[in-house]
Order: sequence, then C-alpha cells, then structure tokens
Amino acid sequence: MRWLLLGLILAGNATADLLNAAGMRRHGEVREFNPRAVGRLVATVLRNRFVLGGIAAMTVSFFSLLALLSITDLSFAIPATAATYLVETALARLILKERIERMRWIGAAFVAAGVALLML
Repeated sequence: MRWLLLGLILAGNATADLLNAAGMRRHGEVREFNPRAVGRLVATVLRNRFVLGGIAAMTVSFFSLLALLSITDLSFAIPATAATYLVETALARLILKERIERMRWIGAAFVAAGVALLML
C-alpha cells in the first residue's frame, strides 16, 4: 500500500507542478503585489483550467501523503517524495520544452541517487 500511495504522491506532485507552470505561463508575469492586484490575480487564476487542475492534483497528492504518513515513518515518506525532482525535471524538458542545463540534470540525478539509497 505504501508504494501505491508514494506513486500517487509522485504523480500528483508532478502533474500539479506541470499544470500550474503551464497555467501561469498562460497568465503572464505577476508584477504587482498590492491587495487589489492580488485580488485580481486570485480571481483570474481561479478561472484558469490549468491552475484548477493543478490544485486538484495537489489535493490528491496531499491526501495521499496523509495516508502514507499514517502507515509509515516520516523518515521514509518525506525523502521518498523527493523523487519528484528528477521526474519533474524530465517532464519540464519533454512537455514544457524547457532547456535544462547539464548542472541541473546532475543535481536532479544526485537527488534521485539519494532517494534510491533511502529505499535500500
């Protein structure tokens, strides 16, 4: 069960981050942070289907994390979720067409190696 929950967390986090990034790119740069501008931003973002999908995916991930924490140690659950760094870096390259520098790939690989060591 813990591997299923971990898979839901990884999929939920990766999906949420991709959808939120795509949604905010469509929205454009946020330049103002005064109360009125923040109110307009919230109203606009809540009509953005990508951001709403991201929020839904985050919800799945969050409740999966709660379920995972109810059956396993925190010292396993939280580090294991760091595998999303490598997954999201790859998906950013493939789906969002981001240019990923070599050092960023190396950093993501180190995180993945650390996660693999924790799984032993």
